[in-house]
Amino acid sequence: MTPKERILATLNRQPTDRAPVDLWHTPEIASALRKHFNVNDDLSVYRALGLDKIVWVFMDYKADSGERAGGQSGAGAESGGNRTMWGVPLKGIQTGESYYAEFGEAPLTGFDTVESLPDYPYWPDVNKFDYDGAVAQAVEASKEFAVIGPWVSFYEIYCQMRGLEQAMMDLIIEPDYVDAVLDRIESIQTEMMKRFFARAGKALDLVFISDDIAGQTSLIMSPEMWQRHLQPRLKRWCELIHAHGLKVFYHTDGAARPLLKSIIDCGIDVLNPIQHACPGMDIVELKQEFGKRVIFHGGIDNQQVLPFGTPEAVRAETRECLKSLGAGGEGYICCSCHNVQAGTPLENIFAMVETVKG
Repeated sequence: MTPKERILATLNRQPTDRAPVDLWHTPEIASALRKHFNVNDDLSVYRALGLDKIVWVFMDYKADSGERAGGQSGAGAESGGNRTMWGVPLKGIQTGESYYAEFGEAPLTGFDTVESLPDYPYWPDVNKFDYDGAVAQAVEASKEFAVIGPWVSFYEIYCQMRGLEQAMMDLIIEPDYVDAVLDRIESIQTEMMKRFFARAGKALDLVFISDDIAGQTSLIMSPEMWQRHLQPRLKRWCELIHAHGLKVFYHTDGAARPLLKSIIDCGIDVLNPIQHACPGMDIVELKQEFGKRVIFHGGIDNQQVLPFGTPEAVRAETRECLKSLGAGGEGYICCSCHNVQAGTPLENIFAMVETVKG
């Protein structure tokens, strides 16, 4: 099977010759892999590794200044210019081998009432997304690989615009304000997706919804808060995406177990990243409870095993995920649990991929 055939068959619960293997990584790891394989582009890396890569399509956004302001909601490292498309300032951070763009001062500070929101100067204009560029990327990648995009979110964007601490307090003391901001965040991205889907045609396979609702040990909001502010919005997006014949790839880090059933009930197709080091995220139990309803993506620990373990430890971790999340020979796309970080030994990446490929 080709990488694309293997991913699509897994998504549709059709027989495959083996489990697919994907990889998430930072720009530093991408550079190291290009150097190792002596190639100049990411698609060549995926071929050299033999990955069943789900290729990202990030949509650029042109700010009024003319600068790029990455069209995805998270990872400032993928953005250009000094602000995100939502007006969040970016500042470069170098730590060890890693460089990333950190979110700066919350730009919605000072726009603290529902009445003041129309005056916020950085609401994105749906006409300024680079739809043609994103479609061209998708068409090229789709010749060999499954394609995912764009990157959309609700509460992650809210936290960037308000600041994490204030965003948490808003949930308690200003729920109507939270709804008003989320209404704008939802409507802008909904219109962007509709335009993109209409142009992308069959070059697109999945849509990435990233909305972290948990930390390392617990939820970051109560189930009641999630049900009020995020559940109906997620359900609307799942319905929109499915109406265009696409799959919903949903990401939340952390100890999300108390909300997983409700999230899956909204209609998601793929759950990522299965951070099993967190309480409640036991991979055997997750497969037993949700394995017939959702495809699992991720699982290979990137906090300890991938960066600090031996290749044999990585192989053991990979075999365990294949045995549990991939029980029955279906419903699992093996991948690093989030981005492989700078400094991770390439031998450990190779060990994960080779174990899956047998």
